[in-house]
Amino acid sequence: MSRIGKKEITIPQDVTAEVQDSVIFIKGPKGTLSQKISGRIKIEIKEGSLYVKRQADTKLDKSLHGLYRSLIFNMVKGVKEGYIKQLEIIGVGFRAQIQANKLSMQLGFSHPVNYTIPEGIKVETPKPTQIVISGVDKQLVGEVASEIRAVYPPEPYKGKGVRYLGEYVKKKVGKAQATTK
Repeated sequence: MSRIGKKEITIPQDVTAEVQDSVIFIKGPKGTLSQKISGRIKIEIKEGSLYVKRQADTKLDKSLHGLYRSLIFNMVKGVKEGYIKQLEIIGVGFRAQIQANKLSMQLGFSHPVNYTIPEGIKVETPKPTQIVISGVDKQLVGEVASEIRAVYPPEPYKGKGVRYLGEYVKKKVGKAQATTK
């Protein structure tokens, strides 16, 4: 049996879970999330806990068992606490700012790069070189952070670019130092 799938999910006091027509709805203080569930997986809600069960022991059922348990757990945590990703911008003259519903970044290109912020995501710039992305959906928060980082990923020679807070970029030796005799 799946070690992850068989764990129960404790539902906090201010969070409600409901299953309707193979769709699970999780409501909490930060918002509401929903997830379509495969017909091969059943969800039981008992006394403040949620259990994910599978129909058979096929390879597909075993893989879906742990997957849906993790997705539901992330939904419960998201509507209760929320998720945050932080990015930092390294480079002379590199900066970011919020303009209406867009994140405008100056990253050394001839033009500013504008990123449209999706619905359900909150983006802040406490400093011009720091971007904070928050929301209730773990997958969407990570995807937005990844898309922003992909605009100018950190390069290995000077370390310039957009990186996750605390991300280590291994620097390479330049051409001038590599060819000394």
